[in-house]
Amino acid sequence: MDLRKLKKLIELVQESGIAELEITEGEEKVKIVLGGHPSREFSYALPPVAPAPAAGISAPAPPQPTAAETAAAAAATDEANAVKAPMVGTFYRSATPGGKPFIEVGDTVQKGQAICIIEAMKLMNEIESDRSGVVKAIRIENGQPVEYGEPLVVIA
Repeated sequence: MDLRKLKKLIELVQESGIAELEITEGEEKVKIVLGGHPSREFSYALPPVAPAPAAGISAPAPPQPTAAETAAAAAATDEANAVKAPMVGTFYRSATPGGKPFIEVGDTVQKGQAICIIEAMKLMNEIESDRSGVVKAIRIENGQPVEYGEPLVVIA
C-alpha cells in the first residue's frame, strides 16, 4: 500500500469520527485506531520482503491487477466499443411496443444494421451500428431517456 493511500485513510478516519478502521488487501493489513483519549494507536503490517534475485535469475512477476483494476480496464474497453447516442431522446429496443427487439446480447451485427430507435421530438430515429461484431451488452433499458454521447450498446 503506498504512502499517499495510507495518508488518505488516516485523514478519512480523523474526519469521519469513526473509532477504528481495518483494511486488508492481499497480505497487507492496515489498522487505524483513534480514541477519545490521548493514546492513539496506528499500526501498519508490512508485507513479507522477498529476497533480491541473484544474478542470472529473472525477477519475480509483477503483481496481478486487483478486481477493481480489472473491472476498470474492462469498462474502458467497453466504453471504446460502445455505440453512443447521437442525440437526446427516448431509447427503444424494438420498432413497435411489445415487438421483437432489433438485437439481443450475443447477436452478431453488421455495420449499418439497425440496433435501436431513439425517439426525439415525436420522430423515430433508427440508430445503426457503426461497426460489425457481437453484441456484448445493452446499456440502456427499453423506454429510458438517453443523453447525447451516452453508451447504448457494446459491440466487440
